[in-house]
Amino acid sequence: MNDKVPYVVTFTGHRTYSRHNDQLIQHWVEMLYMAGACRFRVGMAEGFDLAAASAVLVAKNKHADIELEVFIPWRGFEQTFSESNRRLYSLIVERATQIHYIAESYYHGVYQERNEKMVDGADYVIAWWNGKPSGTANTVRYARRVGCPVKNIYSNEQLELYI
Repeated sequence: MNDKVPYVVTFTGHRTYSRHNDQLIQHWVEMLYMAGACRFRVGMAEGFDLAAASAVLVAKNKHADIELEVFIPWRGFEQTFSESNRRLYSLIVERATQIHYIAESYYHGVYQERNEKMVDGADYVIAWWNGKPSGTANTVRYARRVGCPVKNIYSNEQLELYI
């Protein structure tokens, strides 16, 4: 981490995340909270985003001052999710402190706009990035470009060399 206390943390990661490292995400939420983070942001896609939001809500049960901001690309975005993920999505949205809809419907570039809005004003980014070109890679690249520190918690430590 840098010298600045990370009050706002953004999560970004792959849709292919299979929930096998949920304990690691929970650990990071708790550790960042203890360091002063109180607002967490997620993009609400299946996979890592929903897992990160779930971890924040678990921490919120213990720490009432935690805030969860959700950044949803467009209204109805969750309609293509599996039934279980739609239920989880609804639960997360119900418990979110703030809900940001980027657009009313899909358009080319809406994901990148969402990702940039999540990073803008954030003090820290936690990524689940496998090192390959993707929306997560674009978000990491954008965070670095605007000077926001990034910690990649993907299980391949060699990727740390690239962030």
